[in-house]
Amino acid sequence: MDETKLHPFILTILISLPLLWLLTKRLYQSSATQNLPPSPRKLPILGNLHQVGLLPHRNLHSLATKHAPLMLLHFGSIPVLIVSTAEAAHAVLKTHDLTFSSRPQHFRAVKKFIRDGRNVGFAPYGEYWRRMRGISVHHLLSSKRVQSFRFIREEETAFFMKRVRESSSGVVDLSKMFAEFTNDVICRSCFGRKYSDSENGKKFVVLLREAMEVLGTVCVGDFVPWLGWVSGVNGFDKKVDKVSKEMDEFLEGVIVEHMESSKRKGGNGESFVGILLDLQNEKDGDVFIDRESIKALLVVTT
Repeated sequence: MDETKLHPFILTILISLPLLWLLTKRLYQSSATQNLPPSPRKLPILGNLHQVGLLPHRNLHSLATKHAPLMLLHFGSIPVLIVSTAEAAHAVLKTHDLTFSSRPQHFRAVKKFIRDGRNVGFAPYGEYWRRMRGISVHHLLSSKRVQSFRFIREEETAFFMKRVRESSSGVVDLSKMFAEFTNDVICRSCFGRKYSDSENGKKFVVLLREAMEVLGTVCVGDFVPWLGWVSGVNGFDKKVDKVSKEMDEFLEGVIVEHMESSKRKGGNGESFVGILLDLQNEKDGDVFIDRESIKALLVVTT
């Protein structure tokens, strides 16, 4: 009889405990997030992804107008801060620049191409990033270095105009010609030679196109980690591995070719690859340039 009377009490406890846990969790989350920027209501799993749509610039503007110039969205489980005014941008990029200085590295395709954070575009803020940025700015983007590449730009521009004149009697695919022109200028500046006039050059152009396609592909596992298996099933992981492997082989070939050429000529030359090879294993504090760092920097320049 007594045991029978205990059943409703036990049942009440069993029901109350989960409700109490949910209430406590809700109160904790509310207090923990009270200082966060305004955020529109989100869906389970998707977060606010459904509100971004196919025209993100317009949809984000509409959401920011409705909520705030500094707005928090969730792309799946990833929190994303949307900054939509000059004042808010100044606060993020100037006032709190160190807080926002590092880029996320959890994206699958990016992770493959940045070589464990060695790429200057995605390296975490710190000594290594400062060293890589200094090399890029001083040896590739400085006024003196840009002027030293002037003859390359002039030669390639003259060659480009010649091709246009010679093709003027027929249909001219300017988009393709401009892409080849840009590629030739970049390759001569970075690698010391252009590749468009060879079979390897054509493969390189295709490889760059595939790399841009892979890097621009939305992977569901990047935003909903427990759905990461989807990219293995749909072949995305395999494609990322293929493109990154081919890119690595191409860059390795460029470096080896440069090293062999430097042995014959007695120097690495003035191209960006040559400069990086001169700096290889040169230590600056706890940071030094190795083969992987060179490839990571070359990925940025191309």
